[in-house]
Amino acid sequence: MSRPGRDDAPDRLYTLTGGRSRPGPDSPFDLVTLVVAECDPAPGMQSEHSAILRMADRPTAVVEIAAELGLPVSITRILLSDLLASGRVSARHPRKAAVLDPDILEQVLVGLRNL
Repeated sequence: MSRPGRDDAPDRLYTLTGGRSRPGPDSPFDLVTLVVAECDPAPGMQSEHSAILRMADRPTAVVEIAAELGLPVSITRILLSDLLASGRVSARHPRKAAVLDPDILEQVLVGLRNL
């Protein structure tokens, strides 16, 4: 009996990653890292790699790619590391919000209360 949400084909995941269980130590990919394709899929590529390149024609988060592929994030990170190493994708983290001046926040709060 299988549990919902569990991949009952671990050999498929093993094959997808070439037996690796984690990306390299310097992998820049976390859940919110934005991935952008640097090229189009090439004939003969692994189907998951091709799908990633098609999805990442615009900045797409790692977690979105994993969900669309129906793969665990850990496996997706390994596939993305392969593409990054070959120069087919680039990775960037979303910009952090600038720290706002507390006085400005106070003025916004007063303005909202006056509405």
